[in-house]
Amino acid sequence: MSDSPQPYRVLARKYRPRNFRELIGQDAMVQTLGNAIQRGRLAHAFLMTGVRGVGKTSTARLIAKALNCIGPDGQGGPTIDPCGVCEPCISISEGRNMDVIEMDAASHTGVDDVRSVIDASRHSAFGERFKIYIIDEVHMLSKNAFNALLKTLEEPPEHVKFLLATTEVNKVPVTVLSRCQRFDLRRIPADLLASHFAHVVEAEQVAAEPDALALIAQAAEGSARDGLSILDQAIAHAEMGSDAAAPLVTAAQVRDMLGLSDRGSVRRLLGLLLEGDTGALIAAVRDHYALGVEPLSLMRGLMELVHAITLVKAGRDIASPGQSTEEREALADWAAQLGFAPLHRLWQLLVKGHEEVASAVLPIESCEMALLRVMHAATMPDPGELARMVREGGGTAVPAASGEAAQSPPSAPAARLPQSMAEVIALVEARKPSLANHLHDCAALVSLAPPDLVLRLTHPWTQSDFKRELETHLNAATPGTRWSVRLEESGGDMTLLEQDEAARAASRAQILETPVVKAAMAAFPEAELVDGEPERWSAEA
Repeated sequence: MSDSPQPYRVLARKYRPRNFRELIGQDAMVQTLGNAIQRGRLAHAFLMTGVRGVGKTSTARLIAKALNCIGPDGQGGPTIDPCGVCEPCISISEGRNMDVIEMDAASHTGVDDVRSVIDASRHSAFGERFKIYIIDEVHMLSKNAFNALLKTLEEPPEHVKFLLATTEVNKVPVTVLSRCQRFDLRRIPADLLASHFAHVVEAEQVAAEPDALALIAQAAEGSARDGLSILDQAIAHAEMGSDAAAPLVTAAQVRDMLGLSDRGSVRRLLGLLLEGDTGALIAAVRDHYALGVEPLSLMRGLMELVHAITLVKAGRDIASPGQSTEEREALADWAAQLGFAPLHRLWQLLVKGHEEVASAVLPIESCEMALLRVMHAATMPDPGELARMVREGGGTAVPAASGEAAQSPPSAPAARLPQSMAEVIALVEARKPSLANHLHDCAALVSLAPPDLVLRLTHPWTQSDFKRELETHLNAATPGTRWSVRLEESGGDMTLLEQDEAARAASRAQILETPVVKAAMAAFPEAELVDGEPERWSAEA
């Protein structure tokens, strides 16, 4: 009689790390544990915390193996590199070791469950070096259960170690945290996950496109278990290759399986949003919906794109394995065209829209209405621009929505171009006070023939590219004008600060030459002429 075939094991269980070398993304914790074991400075209680699927329980089992490993010859001691072939290593891996007790706090929440652990901990280990208790989701214990555990957790018997794991460390009492050596397991970076998944598909004799693995890694959000579960599903979803033997996991299939919209289509949607093409925008949203893309996923894709543009504008490199050349170029173009204020406004409008779609009775309709609001509100001037319009007489009309004629008065006067350095500074001051202050103190006017401006700087502007930033603010303050700023090494007038100081010195000299002041100075040789505030003197008189 033939043996029954082995039942299929899901990838998340099959590829659990068997040693610390296979534990990805947690190098700092592994190094700390290795140093502690090597120096014999082992804590009596460890707490592993982190999001789901980053390896908390797996780490606890690896620590149990590291502490109880006896080596192939049976003479070894605690080690960060357990052999995996001795009886303790094998029995712990198979979950049958009598001295490594795993307890799920979600189903053993009461004080009686903890009392049984406390009573059993007093007895020596059956055959291993340490008796180890692994308590998963420890935050689920009741308040009384935590209180019952405190004393034993603080001073356990020499042969006992506690390994606690939780996804919600904020729910663990401070009294428990203070008795444990805490390890915060990090989210695993997407590039590390994609590399790990590449080894998994190779071992499973499955072909997969790099972009498909990158999409799975991004969808996993830092969780190896979540990523392996998605990969398992993607392999089942994949079509067989040409040789009818190896499935091929493609990026298109992964997007379809996860209900993700194509990145290129999301970029096109954002382009329509910024262009103000109402009809094309609604049609594109309906096309996504017909393809199975959830409205909430669509809003999230737009939010991720706006966030990526903002990071690029801030100078951060956000290149990822799944990012195409077209996407990088599009992000760079938008970052160059859009200012921080419009990007922040887009983000806030999309966040509001995402909240509405998430709770809506009619999600697709709410998505369309939210995006229409984003389209029209994004073209509105910001408060600073409105203030400038009011200050200059209110002759500039609010931009009209797409498909409508802008109703501006035919006799609206054009923005007056500055004719002096003081007027240039006044234009900049409403938008960038620090730049206006630098212009006043450190910029000497060489020539001004709007829209051409030539300056000499007495001190450099260190915050950013001076010419580009000044041109940007002048262009925004004078719509329809394209300014050109040039810097010279010599020539020009004094700076306004120098002019103020010169005028003050001339006024002082003139006052000192008056007969009354001369007589006062002669009568009181130690007297000084100081700048005064007549209003304050009269108030104090």
